[in-house]
Amino acid sequence: PLGQAVRRLTSPSVRVYAVHGSGRWEHVSTPGGARASSFVHRELMTPAIHVQNLTKRYGGREVVAGISFEVQPGELFSLLGPNGAGKTTTIETLEGYRRPDSGQVRVLGLDPAREGSRLYRRIGVMLQEGGLYPTTRPGELLRLYSAFYDDPEPIDKLVEQLGLRDVLRTPVQRLSGGQRQRLSLALALIGRPELLFLDEPTSGLDPQARQDTWAILRSLHEQGRTIVLTTHYLEEAEQLADRVAIMNAGKLVALDTPANLVSRSRDQFRFRVAEPLDVQSFPLPLEPEENGWYLAPVPASPRNVRVLAEHLEARDVRLLELQTGTGSLERAFLTLTSQEAGE
Repeated sequence: PLGQAVRRLTSPSVRVYAVHGSGRWEHVSTPGGARASSFVHRELMTPAIHVQNLTKRYGGREVVAGISFEVQPGELFSLLGPNGAGKTTTIETLEGYRRPDSGQVRVLGLDPAREGSRLYRRIGVMLQEGGLYPTTRPGELLRLYSAFYDDPEPIDKLVEQLGLRDVLRTPVQRLSGGQRQRLSLALALIGRPELLFLDEPTSGLDPQARQDTWAILRSLHEQGRTIVLTTHYLEEAEQLADRVAIMNAGKLVALDTPANLVSRSRDQFRFRVAEPLDVQSFPLPLEPEENGWYLAPVPASPRNVRVLAEHLEARDVRLLELQTGTGSLERAFLTLTSQEAGE
């Protein structure tokens, strides 16, 4: 999907640009001299992640139903879905913790299930639950993880970046939820990974800590790191991701940029009425929601709003609220997942 790569040398960093098939230029490199440049140039030739017809079953239940997608080098890719959608199984398969029942998975050109020992030094993983021993201390864990790598990130740098200085000697079991999240992110970053898997990285953080974490992720993205992010904060995906994949009931129901998904959700309006409506007889397409709300998946044009008002007036039904221009990733997510669920 990427064409030729063009290098532009600037001191002290090297910037690499890729020309997409559409003619769009995109900065995809990391600072760090010619070695970093040659690495990024080589990696542009193949996707960072390639998934083709991935299927996974537990017993007789198909939790991932033949999904296919790719993640390009340097991309921040967000995988979203309601609970039980299959996204955790998909991510764990990419990380090598689960084997697919069928289909092909390649991460940095390797099969995670068979070549995990070659892959693990090149990726960083942040689990939602952390997986940290409760009696260990952050300082001990950072030194231990640092010893696993030939060229680790400086511990002091991560400690300052993630605000861990005051808790280095505090047992993990006594850390707050936000402090554990920041420690888990530090451990995922310490090996300077080419590819990061981040599962709910800002869960439990206060608003300021969340913004600080976003700034770190944006910096890593600008450096050319590939990041796969799962989150329940849809605003987070909307703010950070280059592309968003939405899963529901084991299927991939959308894959696009946040802007395009939001644009789709703007072509609709919502309203709340005092009495139930007969959806079948309504002159516009209508989808019932909770608490008296209805979604009309059509533009909020003057004509369509007039049709709504005339229909309600003829039946003496009170209009309580009307929302237009409410396009958001959250609205797109809810629309896509409810459609797939047959609601």
